[in-house]
Amino acid sequence: MSLAVAAILVTWFGLYTRSDPSTHIGAFYGNAFADWLGVFMIVVATKYFFEIGSAESRRPHPRSHSSLMVFVIDHSLTILLVVSGSIWVAIYVSIDATGKAGQVIGNIVSEWTQLLGLVVMTKYMRETGSKESR
Repeated sequence: MSLAVAAILVTWFGLYTRSDPSTHIGAFYGNAFADWLGVFMIVVATKYFFEIGSAESRRPHPRSHSSLMVFVIDHSLTILLVVSGSIWVAIYVSIDATGKAGQVIGNIVSEWTQLLGLVVMTKYMRETGSKESR
């Protein structure tokens, strides 16, 4: 799945770099790239990172009994999203928001905010009838 999503992501990136972002199709390619980058992040990150309380996360096997390490492992997905999201925000505020890259990076910042929100919601909210919510 990771390779398939990566291939789609590369395709969107290639189409966007060759397009004019002031056209509908160019803007679409940029938005699609940002969305698929978020999909790629979740597909890859949920393989290697964990969030305690999320039914979708597998339980890691901590090798350390240090409370700090247990906390970092238990919340590694949230920590990853906050750190990487902060980097995207820093990039976004340092570039022209109306430029070609600015529009896409703005969409990526939005995507990261959504991902973080979903991770937090899966920890504390339940969906009636969902097998994951049991």
